[in-house]
Amino acid sequence: MRNIAVFNRKKKNSTMPENEHKDNSVRDFIELVKKSRRGKLKIYIGMSAGVGKSYRMLQEAHALLRNGIDIQIGYIETHNRTETHALLNGLPFIQRRKAFYKGKELEEMDLQGILNRHPEVVIVDELAHSNIEGSKNNKRWQDVLDIMEAGISVITAVNIQHLESLNEEVEEITGVTITERIPDKVLQLADEIVNIDLTADELIDRLRDGKIYEQSKVERALQNFFRSDKILQLREIALKEVAHHLERKIDVEIPKQIKLRPEKFLACISSNAETAKIVIRKTARLASYYRSPWIVLYVQSSSESLDRIKLDKQRHLINNFKLATELGAEVIKLKSDHITQTIMKMTEERDITTICIGKPHLSLFQVILRTTVFNELLKMIAATETDLVILS
Repeated sequence: MRNIAVFNRKKKNSTMPENEHKDNSVRDFIELVKKSRRGKLKIYIGMSAGVGKSYRMLQEAHALLRNGIDIQIGYIETHNRTETHALLNGLPFIQRRKAFYKGKELEEMDLQGILNRHPEVVIVDELAHSNIEGSKNNKRWQDVLDIMEAGISVITAVNIQHLESLNEEVEEITGVTITERIPDKVLQLADEIVNIDLTADELIDRLRDGKIYEQSKVERALQNFFRSDKILQLREIALKEVAHHLERKIDVEIPKQIKLRPEKFLACISSNAETAKIVIRKTARLASYYRSPWIVLYVQSSSESLDRIKLDKQRHLINNFKLATELGAEVIKLKSDHITQTIMKMTEERDITTICIGKPHLSLFQVILRTTVFNELLKMIAATETDLVILS
């Protein structure tokens, strides 16, 4: 993130009608009750395949079993790795569900079987997996949420490149397009996140020893994904993500003597598809870091009405609304030719602390001189309790 303009926030007094306060209190209590009934979620996260996530989950399963915990393997993928496969011995399984897809018999996790058996804890590997057509949910992470809602705790695993808001950043590093992704909100629901960390040399040694892929695939992997420079960058991203989770957990669980105004982000987008996507993804990261709600606002001016905007721009705009929703945002679409006033009205109505916009194509100095909307926005923000973040 670059180019951050911050203005001092002025304190505001807010009042809430008594009935609304009571409604909020009831909703909060209901949510508290639901959370107490919900199963716990533990996620093993890694920078890449082969770091040992499945191995560690199976080790934990044995430890829980020895301590009298009713644990079942709902789904595990050993990839025929000898050390991992050996840990399956002695662990109880819930049989996989068999289904036919495109003329082939495939095995999927049996969600209903898990719910019927109702163990205390279930192991569910491959969190980012896409279920075959005809399944109750499209994605396995949705299955995990159903399992937790039933009061069953879940231990699962995922690689950092499958996290939605990091998808493009990881693709730039690795050159590999990741189609199976999970929204950031899944990590935010986790009660515990464990990073399985290896150095680049340790991971490459495991690859050369045939502990990740069969020998025929090793050289190709070394030339592509498993290069030291790529591994180091992925390792840094994974470590940062776990550190952010720990900070959020401390912020939530340790009471503060002074109750600060909670952060709330407003991402302002236009029909510029690439800039909008950057703003959405980076605001999602900020909101995730602060564990805060966030809104995506699109103000449709008369120049961007449906009869004037090209079909491809309309399609990209719809896709960006969908992306924002998947990442946990509330999407608001308004029609107005007074863009600045609309943004500021939304900021005041929704008690926004930070407005996020894309980096203008002109230099910042040129924008301030020539762009009326931007200039008005700066003036209005200077008089309010709001920060402005310019994302590039």
